[in-house]
Amino acid sequence: MTDTASPALPQLIAHRGLSAHAPENTLSAVRAAHANGIDWVELDVQLLGDGTPVIWHDRGVRRCSNGRGGLHKLDLAAAKALDVGAWFGEAFRDERMATLAEMLELLLARGMGLNLELKVCRGRDPVALAEAVIPLLLEALPAERLIVSSFDARALESARALVPDPERLRLGVLFEKIPKTWQAEAERFAAFSLHADWTRLKAERARAIKAAGYRLLCYTANDPRAFAPCWDWGVDSVISDDPRRFLAAT
Repeated sequence: MTDTASPALPQLIAHRGLSAHAPENTLSAVRAAHANGIDWVELDVQLLGDGTPVIWHDRGVRRCSNGRGGLHKLDLAAAKALDVGAWFGEAFRDERMATLAEMLELLLARGMGLNLELKVCRGRDPVALAEAVIPLLLEALPAERLIVSSFDARALESARALVPDPERLRLGVLFEKIPKTWQAEAERFAAFSLHADWTRLKAERARAIKAAGYRLLCYTANDPRAFAPCWDWGVDSVISDDPRRFLAAT
């Protein structure tokens, strides 16, 4: 069970940065979140073929760049040659893929918090990902401004093996629909939080999670009115493409 006295999370977290208004998982998206008063972002991390951790969601690069093919086939020079902004809008032309190191430098400079998902795509090594990422995170950000989450059990196991102390590294277990075995899963990783698809969350389960002392985060909600009942169930934070909608609704 997590320590309920640990620092509170913000209610609003920008999904892949302010992804409704800037290309997702980019430095621009994080700058946009900060400029709009959102101090925490949710981002994804994977490894390039040369082992460099980069901020990226998809297995391939086609959807969010002018390139094609698998991310794991690129080295850093090839990844940096891609335009990852023009697909979203002309104002973002020549945006470059961010390395984890570059993103952490920006977050540190802005005093922001990070929910970083260890994104394990098909055929990729979750242990190598955790081993490459966790030391960089611990060096850059204080524990209270960081959550590392994943759907992948091996990634979470590896992260916890690297940092056994749950006060030094807060882990979040990602689910689509939170299963009946949620508490065993949380205890397995000495988790800080559980993260769920808000459209599949039920009041009884949410209240049980909160009663057990865990933080509860919901993704990806963009309709404040539809989401409103979840606050009454004890949800701590919403991860949204446009958290400004929630600010406007208060």
